Amino acid sequence: MAVASLVLGIISIVIGLFVSAWGWAGAIIGIIGIILGVQGRKDPEKKGLATAGLVCSIIGTVLCVLFFLACAACLGTLAMA
Repeated sequence: MAVASLVLGIISIVIGLFVSAWGWAGAIIGIIGIILGVQGRKDPEKKGLATAGLVCSIIGTVLCVLFFLACAACLGTLAMA
């Protein structure tokens, strides 16, 4: 679960930084990564990897949500003009 959390966190960061229109998908992937990271921290052998996955997933989720809201605000502003 720790490796899956890290992979999903990295994917979420990449989606958040480069594919702003898919921000909702990156946020969902990040939330799944957070859940897997919390579950992976229960295994003492992979606690460090799970923590890294948890941090990456949190950062990716926040980026995706922020950039998605920014894109929605820009589109709303353009629609009003």
